[in-house]
Amino acid sequence: MQDICSRLQSLVSDAVVRCKSESISLSGGLDSSILASCLNVKTTQAYVMVTADFPSTDLVNAQLVAKINGLKLAVISASIDELLKAIEQTIKILHVFNPIEIRNNVVIYFTMENAKRNGFKSIMTGDGADELFAGYRFFQRISPHELQKDLERIWKIMHFPSLSISKALGISLQAPFLDERIVEYAKSIPPDLKVHEENGKKYGKWVLRKTFESMLPQSIAWRDKDAMQDGSGTNGLTHFFDSLIPDSVFLEKTKKYLEKEQVTLLSKEALHYYEIYRRYYDYPSRLGLSKNKCPCCNYSVEEGSHFCRMCGAFPI
Repeated sequence: MQDICSRLQSLVSDAVVRCKSESISLSGGLDSSILASCLNVKTTQAYVMVTADFPSTDLVNAQLVAKINGLKLAVISASIDELLKAIEQTIKILHVFNPIEIRNNVVIYFTMENAKRNGFKSIMTGDGADELFAGYRFFQRISPHELQKDLERIWKIMHFPSLSISKALGISLQAPFLDERIVEYAKSIPPDLKVHEENGKKYGKWVLRKTFESMLPQSIAWRDKDAMQDGSGTNGLTHFFDSLIPDSVFLEKTKKYLEKEQVTLLSKEALHYYEIYRRYYDYPSRLGLSKNKCPCCNYSVEEGSHFCRMCGAFPI
């Protein structure tokens, strides 16, 4: 175990140094905090995005990590109007109306857009850690054998919307966890070191936590996994759209889209995103070449995938 931690720490630290990124997306979660702790250049600009109108948890954690590592922290506080504008841009870039993907990736859009506007040419993110080290909560409910099989499936199909957003905005994405040497080594680490019990509680990314716990505050090293939508507060958008769209309008429009475009919309938030999506793109059943179709929107589903990127249907 000591050899694994030593090797992993060396690989991650080297990858961060090689990135030489001018800015970092810092949520105060485990992944971005590890990257921040490995930075040699403390003049790197850190960004954290939170909503102005909904509760969020990332800010206090990002402030703690920035202070410990001597980083300058810029706080992006987005209003409802700003969120709605950014949501449209995010949908245009990603070509999807999946509510979870939009709520998560509008955070990335805001962060990268602010970094680009302030003159930065590159930004560092924690992309890849969850997929390589079993960070998602559903991994904690399965056996090590099932975990290994599921990880191998995910490694074949994993995608990172932040790459599409960075290309659209013209800013370089630096993702140290996706360094080839880290990817190769992570795949060799046994699954029972990725999901493991600590003090009576199961944790994903356990080996990462153990490797870097001496470099991080305990509240960060053992912080539960939160999606970007939870930490930033964009999960509040669901209730916002529930209040904004009348029931009668929702029923009328969802019936129309089901009959005419073979798309099932399960929430008012999904309806709002779909109507933005349709301003720019054809309906899903006309797109994609795969024979595997999503039962909710009829979009092509990649072989081996258990969810639909287009609408967010899961499991399928």
